[in-house]
Amino acid sequence: MRKLISAYQKSVTETVQRYGGFVAKYMGDGVLVYFGYPQAHEDDAERAVRSALELVPAVAKLKTNTRLQTRVGIATGLVVVGDLVGSGEAQERGIVGETPNLAARLQGLAEPDMVVIADSTRRLLGNLFELGDLGHQELKGLAGAVQVWAALRQTSVEGRFEAFHGGNLSSLVGREEESQLLRRRWSRAKDGEGQVVLISGEAGIGKSRLTAVLLEQIKEEPHARLRCFCSPQRTNSALSPVIGHLERAAGLKHDDSVQAKLDKLDVLLARSATSPDDSALLAELLSLPNDGRYPQLTLDPQQRRQRTLEAFVTQIGALSRSAPVLMIFEDAHWTDPTSLELVGRILERIVALRVLLIITFRPEFEPPWIGLPHVTAVTLNRLGRRDIDAIIDRIVGNKRLPTGIREDMIDRTDGIPLFIEEMTKAVLEAESEEEARRTTAAIPSSRLEIPATLHASLMARLDRLGPAKELAQIGSAIGREFSHALMEAVAGTSQAELEIALHRLISAGLLFQQGVPPHAHYLFKHALVQDAAYSTLLREHRRTLHARIAEILETRFADRIELQPELLARHCTEAGLIEKAAGLWAKAGDRSLGRAALPEAAEQLNRALSLIASLPSTPALRREEIKLQVALITPLMHFRGYGAAETKTAALRARTLIEQAEARGETPEDPLLLFSVLYSFWVANFNSFHADTVTELATQFLRRAEEQKAATQQMLGHRLVGVSQATIGNLAEALEHFDRAIASYNPGEHRQLATRFGQDIRVAALCYRSWIRWMLGYPEAALADAKSAVAEARDVGQGVPLMYSLYFTSYALIHCGEYEAANVQLDELIPLATEKNAAQWRGGGMMHRGCIQALTGKPSDAITMIPAGIAAWQSSGSVVFVPWYVSHMARACAELGQFDDARRHVNEAFKAIETSGETWCESDIHRTAGDIALLAPEPEVNKAEIHFSRALAAARKQQAKSWELRAATSLARLWYDRGERNRAGELLAPVYGWFSEGLQTLDLKQAKGLLDELA
Repeated sequence: MRKLISAYQKSVTETVQRYGGFVAKYMGDGVLVYFGYPQAHEDDAERAVRSALELVPAVAKLKTNTRLQTRVGIATGLVVVGDLVGSGEAQERGIVGETPNLAARLQGLAEPDMVVIADSTRRLLGNLFELGDLGHQELKGLAGAVQVWAALRQTSVEGRFEAFHGGNLSSLVGREEESQLLRRRWSRAKDGEGQVVLISGEAGIGKSRLTAVLLEQIKEEPHARLRCFCSPQRTNSALSPVIGHLERAAGLKHDDSVQAKLDKLDVLLARSATSPDDSALLAELLSLPNDGRYPQLTLDPQQRRQRTLEAFVTQIGALSRSAPVLMIFEDAHWTDPTSLELVGRILERIVALRVLLIITFRPEFEPPWIGLPHVTAVTLNRLGRRDIDAIIDRIVGNKRLPTGIREDMIDRTDGIPLFIEEMTKAVLEAESEEEARRTTAAIPSSRLEIPATLHASLMARLDRLGPAKELAQIGSAIGREFSHALMEAVAGTSQAELEIALHRLISAGLLFQQGVPPHAHYLFKHALVQDAAYSTLLREHRRTLHARIAEILETRFADRIELQPELLARHCTEAGLIEKAAGLWAKAGDRSLGRAALPEAAEQLNRALSLIASLPSTPALRREEIKLQVALITPLMHFRGYGAAETKTAALRARTLIEQAEARGETPEDPLLLFSVLYSFWVANFNSFHADTVTELATQFLRRAEEQKAATQQMLGHRLVGVSQATIGNLAEALEHFDRAIASYNPGEHRQLATRFGQDIRVAALCYRSWIRWMLGYPEAALADAKSAVAEARDVGQGVPLMYSLYFTSYALIHCGEYEAANVQLDELIPLATEKNAAQWRGGGMMHRGCIQALTGKPSDAITMIPAGIAAWQSSGSVVFVPWYVSHMARACAELGQFDDARRHVNEAFKAIETSGETWCESDIHRTAGDIALLAPEPEVNKAEIHFSRALAAARKQQAKSWELRAATSLARLWYDRGERNRAGELLAPVYGWFSEGLQTLDLKQAKGLLDELA
């Protein structure tokens, strides 16, 4: 028996090793085999199946008394392989993951001499093998039925390309057209026609290569160049690419004194004649303290943010007056939202500047600028044979490739330039022709995701780096870019050893070097290079490394970490220092909120909350969790939407936490925390409007504030009650509350509340009061409030307050017939909302524009614009105000003769206000329904009269004199046309006579014209 087992094991081992597999453990008559460890290959799934199909007859041929039969199970997935455990024949590499268990279950399912594979393996095989469908099987220890297959035999497909072909190859290198296009755009830019080129392509396709060609072509020309690199580690660090550019451009070094850094920055900024105020802002952006050389700026966070963005834009403009500017913004798919906003501003401003802006990104990024006249979009595709040959020839030079290797590479690299480059280098670095052949056989399949395929080839090169591999791993843990000083501190090697290892990485084409040691900075040539190196770190080693990086950052780079705590937070998170990481993410979120970098703040606060949730609960942690959960609501309101599910969930969670704390006797120390939550809860419910809930929440808010005799909270409460009452048509009561809120407002004390409650209270109150004053019959006062609201929103700064005011004050302009002025505001609102990815305000602007189109004889435009606006508005979870817009949709359909649609829309509007209680526009919807009845091919006069009468009654109930005037004018016109002149005059004259202002507004002029006809 021992000889039999020994022969069997030998046969298995020889077969497995021939295909590059690893025998991990002998288990009696069973064997555990790994493919992909310790050497990864792109075709490990194929190798496993081939070895299994070969092993079955090999075992059967063993000389025994009885024919031996074999059952094989194969599964594919990610696992972690650890250190050796056990001893002797029981010794094996520890492995963690579900894949070994699945393979064992499949082996148990197999019939004798059958190879059974998991669906995860089947997906990697293409058409290389004939497979038998074994259906879905229930396997012990696995949830749900699992699709399984039987591998039968190899197919007759000619090669791997045919088996895995996923699309046609097209040109990449030899891209004369793309290169010439960049030169043409550069020429235009030099002549004062600012240009933007968007370069899109998958990972490794050559986006950076194309920009490098242009840089090389113009290196002798006078110009300024700005290069900003985005990083996957910095997607929530506001303006990180800009900070990196400024630090490199100024030549700042880690060991420079603060004085030296400021001096270097001054030299840089002098080239663009930067103003003292802007210099102060840019110095602060670089976390440099003001030593008195710059003016002290007193700005709130929103203003500081806006001024900082403007400072950088201004710098580009100044540089372009001295020389043409080439700005490259790389890997925009990893940009932070604030940098994206900055790019949008630059893009708008450079039309008349000598600037070429190139933006590179992967296909998953959707640039919002396509279609602008000065923007050109370029998509890079995969390589053809001639271009692949050109890349290989350039790298190989005079060296010789082993026979047949070139064809294998061309056939199996699938046209990915970076992959071709790396594989060619790997072949050249091979120490023998046999190793070169093994290297080309390790090329992954193009059917896998690009990062996975490149990862395999890069790992082969990393394994040949020797001691330098460890340095690549350390660098990958630090980030895409790292300094010599930080690497030296973390690596702990001698200066000579460090420089030798870095030189090897640079020579291998894995790193770029900028500057001279010890002040050099290094950049991974491609994010995929960094990914590949990082993936080779086992969990414990990875955690230890991040802990060391965190310790060094904290002790030796404390000044930078103080102002960019998210850098340290990331490393503490990866190191498993959970409580410390949570505190750092919280600090980072607070700083981002202060800078109005709202998406970054939300991400950082969520990270902190997630970590806190994983820790044992303590009173201190519970207090911190409440504070962070409340803080999270504000950024979510702004960029997710007031009525978005995520915003509602955050508000509800915060309220629950506070109630739980109060039940424990742990009342939060900050009295505004609960009011922040109540406010957020009200806002979320207001936007998904239901009258009873909204008014009750507002009343509770004000009542609690009055019980606590808290003046600030009472001011907020008056605003909430005012909005709630206005929306349900209690206009006089609403006006009283808004008057009290506005009278209580103190800019010095209350403006800062905008970051906490999502809006500047005075701006919001003025917006609503303008709307209410118009409905109550005071058009001039309404327009005055609207003008003040927009002006004060501009003082607060660009962003949400301005979008809010531009939207809400457009109501007063539209109601007063000031359509041109309203369109001017919408021309500002819609692009601003688009830039800031604020779907709600973009939708609001579109709905307003559609209403104007419906009211000014453009119904065809209206029926396209209004639904698009409603969709955008509702995408943020908001339904409030929609019925009024739907009624304008109905009017537009009627004017186009689409009366079935018109009636359907007006019925939708009636049903919505009846269900929700949003009755502020009830009178106007009835008036619109009456107009539609009169526009019908056979006018329904009686039906129109009923609607006009109901409109009149609804307006009088609300004391809405402007709605009453409109209803009275429509009803009087109907009566007049029916020959009831006196009755019409008796209705309209007293309503018109009530008005003491706004006599030149559209409604009053139309009423006066009808009265003149009646006279």
